[in-house]
Order: sequence, then C-alpha cells, then structure tokens
Amino acid sequence: MKKQLVVVTGMSGAGKNLAIRAFEDLEFYCIDNLPPNLLVETVRLWQKPKVKEQDVAIVVDVRASQFFGEFLQDYAKLGKTDSVFDKAKILFLDASDTVLVRRFKETRRRHPLFEQGKSISDCIKEERKQLAEIREKADKIVDTSNLEPLGLRRQVEQYFGPDGLKDSMVVTVVSFGFKYGVPLDADLVFDVRFLANPHYVDSLKVMDGNAEAVRRYVLSDPLTEPLIERLFDLVEFSIPQYQKEGKAYLTIAIGCTGGRHRSVVVANELGRFLMSRGSNVIVEHRDVSHGGGG
Repeated sequence: MKKQLVVVTGMSGAGKNLAIRAFEDLEFYCIDNLPPNLLVETVRLWQKPKVKEQDVAIVVDVRASQFFGEFLQDYAKLGKTDSVFDKAKILFLDASDTVLVRRFKETRRRHPLFEQGKSISDCIKEERKQLAEIREKADKIVDTSNLEPLGLRRQVEQYFGPDGLKDSMVVTVVSFGFKYGVPLDADLVFDVRFLANPHYVDSLKVMDGNAEAVRRYVLSDPLTEPLIERLFDLVEFSIPQYQKEGKAYLTIAIGCTGGRHRSVVVANELGRFLMSRGSNVIVEHRDVSHGGGG
C-alpha cells in the first residue's frame, strides 16, 4: 500500500504548527516551511534504495516569500513522478479574519507579510489573495475558527490517521449556528431555520438536537419530512459527481440559528442516511455547546 503525502498550507495563524505536531504524533515524517520548488526533489528522497517508506507531511506557506508564487505549478509536478506515495493531498487550514486578528494580537507574533505601514488586517487580506487559488484546489479545508487545539488534532487523526477513512471520499456533515458564522470549509450549505424551533419550548430549550425529545419535535414539523426527502435526493445525486471530479473530502453544513437543535437533528438524519448508503461519514456538531438558542 502506498504511503500518504500531505502538503499542509493555509492562513498564517490558522493552526499549521498544531497540525504538523499532530502529524508527527501519527509518525509522519514532517518538514516545516519548505520552499515549494523543492517539493519534487524532497519527495524523490524516498525513492532511494533502503530508505524507509513512511507517510510524509510538508508545510508550505507564504513564509517561502518569493518562492511561494509557483506553488501550484510545483505541486502539480508531484503527480508526474513515479512515487512510493499515493496521490498528494493539500490540507488547507483557514479561520475567520476576526479570529486571525485576535490570535496575532494575543501572541504578538509578526505576520509573515508584515511591512511598515501595514495593519494585521491588511496582511490577512493580502495573504487571502495569494492563497485563493490554492484554497480552491485544496483536497481538505479545515476551519479552525471555533476549534480548540484538541479538535484540530482529532480532525488530523480522523482524516489521515491509521484508522482514518481513506479508501473513498469522506463526507463530513456538520451542524452549525448562523449566528456564529458559516463554516469556512463547507462545500454545500443548507439552511433549516424555517423548521419549528425547540428553543421556544421550555421543556426542550435546555436540551440539544441529540436528545430524542428534541428529535421527535423537529421531525414532527410537517415541513421536516419533505425537506429531508429532497435533501437526501440532492446529496445522493451530488456525491457521485464530486467523486468523478476526484474530490477526496466533501463537507456538508446544516445551519439553524444557534446550531443546537434543528441543524443537529437534520445533520444526524443525513449522517445516518449516508451511512446506510455505504458512505464514509463523519458527523460533527460545531456549535452544540453554545448557549444560544435555535
């Protein structure tokens, strides 16, 4: 079986250092801040006789400065060489601008694109511009805006660990609250705020969508069944099309107001449906621990 080759990139402050440490704990050979024009030569090191085959994770980002502009061209060359590795994958770490600004101010780190007269927000805007095309080509995007370090570690383990779901496309179904922002890594977003809201039922308000009483309440709304039927049909139709495009990871986001009730119920139902169809599925509830209702 071929080994994994993961190129880690993304926004400065989004958690690349934490991610690479998680890869190290998974016994990947890890390289930080490699100039992208050295990608092919670095990968060829594992072609040499008697070199131990192992998974590899390489961080490439804007710290490479003048060498970073040709990232995608250099990355594309990896697919044209015989290799002990499976198809290289790009893991892109992202976070909202507000969170990135806060992290830089808290740590007092200097942004890699800092120049005299530039604010942190200016640097983030410029970095997003430089990374836009790479983000579009990424195999997996992880939004760390609301992730604790342990949450990021778990995601790396889920997607790239020895027990990870790597044999076919991985579908992540995530519930969220619109009041906390749409997940940056979402490929498909569905709004279920028109369903009956358990937040306004005193006996259900303190529960979340994982509780059976809340599930029954949401499913009893006359609008829920036709919504779920159409959602299932659309997702079942869409997944093979994404697979044909070679997509390794698909994130489906289900949103309600606070991310505690309706979106959780619908996300769970969709997750069960996809599992029954044999898909590799991860179900996450991003905002279920927030106190906000909905």
